[in-house]
Order: sequence, then C-alpha cells, then structure tokens
Amino acid sequence: MTERAVKKLVSGIPAVDGAGVRLVRVLGRDTVYDFDPFLMLDSFDSIDPGDYIAGFPKHPHRGIETVTYLISGEIDHEDSLGNKGRILSGQSQWMTSGSGILHQEMPRPAERMLGVQLWINLPRKDKMTEPKYFDITEDMIGKKVTESATVRVISGEYKGITGVRPHHVQATCFDVELSGGSSISLDTRPEDTAFVFLIEGEAVVQGDLIREKTAVLFSNGDYVTLSAPYGKKSRFLFLSAEPLKEPISWGGPIVMNTTDELQHAFEELRSGKFIKHAPV
Repeated sequence: MTERAVKKLVSGIPAVDGAGVRLVRVLGRDTVYDFDPFLMLDSFDSIDPGDYIAGFPKHPHRGIETVTYLISGEIDHEDSLGNKGRILSGQSQWMTSGSGILHQEMPRPAERMLGVQLWINLPRKDKMTEPKYFDITEDMIGKKVTESATVRVISGEYKGITGVRPHHVQATCFDVELSGGSSISLDTRPEDTAFVFLIEGEAVVQGDLIREKTAVLFSNGDYVTLSAPYGKKSRFLFLSAEPLKEPISWGGPIVMNTTDELQHAFEELRSGKFIKHAPV
C-alpha cells in the first residue's frame, strides 16, 4: 500500500462572481488538467449577507455538472426547465447541465453561509445528455462517527457507509471533521485524481501544516492521511474521481472538448437554440 504524496498546493484567492457574490476561488482555468475531471471549486464563507445575497441570476451551462454542498445556509434555485427548490444546511445538489440549461441560484440571508460549489467536467459521450437535478438531502448522506472523526459520505463509500451514486462521473465526495490531534486515512483507487480542500481550520499532511481554504492535490497511490493540529479542529472535503484525459475548451459557464463545439454552443445561445429539452 502506497501513501499518496503531496503533488500540488492551491491557495484560494478572493473573487467576485455572479451579481456581486464575494467568494474564494480555489480551482479554475490554471488547474483543469492537474485536477481532471474537477474544473472549478468556489468556497463560500461569510456571516454578512451583503457578501452573497445578490446571488447568481439566470445564466447558462452546458457540458458540466455543478455540485453545491452547504454546511450552513440556504440557496433558492430555479431553471428554464421549470424546476425550482431550496438547498438547505447539510444538503447537496448535483446538477447535470448536459445539453444546456438556464438557471439561477439565489442565496438567502443566514447566520453563516458556509459551503462550496464544485464543477465536474462531463465526458465527451455525455456532454449533450439531458439536463437533470439530483437533490441530495441530509438523510441520503452516509455518516460514520468515531471518537476522533465524523465522515459524511455525500457520494462513494467509506468503511461500509455509502452515499449517493452520481448519474455520470463517479466522483467520491466526503465531508470530514477531525478533532484536535487526531488523524485519518482514506483509501483511494491508485490512478484516480484525489485532493482535499481545507474548508475550516488547518491540517497536517506529511508533516506540513496546510492552511485553511487550500486545496491539496495528491500523487497517485492507495491512500491519503491527514491530521488535525493539537487543540484545533479541522474540517475538509475529500474528492476523487477517474480522470477523463480529454481536451477541454472552456468559455465561461460552458465547457466543451473543442473550440468549434464551444463556438457552436454560444451561437445557439445567441440564436435561442441553446435549450434542447422542453420544460417539465
């Protein structure tokens, strides 16, 4: 069994997106091939509703899946297919944009907004699949509690505890809380892309202290090990998936494989032919 080494550290940087939402952007254009199939990771952490209530008014997506996971907060959503709902604390939504969707995400004022949105690239064969929502309520998330750790299994499997099964990319996603001074090892498939994101607090990886809001990409191997500093809790997201190893052509909210496909998507958006499926 080979422990994965640290391959790359990516520190989140403050950014503004949507209609004026303040967030921390962690993964983006510069990391797409290293973190394949994970495209983008935005972190939300604020006690000031003014940082986020402007939200993300209606915008298009094609060729990706968006995974929203809220530890704390509420987000209303609505789309061009007639879907609407609310993501609550402790819940996730795994949206497949596929052939094209127009949707909006509008956070509601909360005591604290804490969570992430992750973009996962769809493989070439699924780029134009029918759009769909996968609402993951708290009771669908597996939970393993020990004296030193709590592991919430959003997708994948941990020590016999399972989460949901995604529709397309079979990504593993855990929310892990560690008590001060404790450690945890997480098994991985040797060739999968695997990384952690420190969402609250710091962690020790192979003797190095990793700061909050940092993504840690690991080399290939069979498992990763993280520890919480003595006297301090640590909370991180663990993510892994098989890399697609496909070309990426990314333009704003649309991600295709070639420049021609990307230009065609924007032409359809301008001509009103972007949406391929009727409202429900």
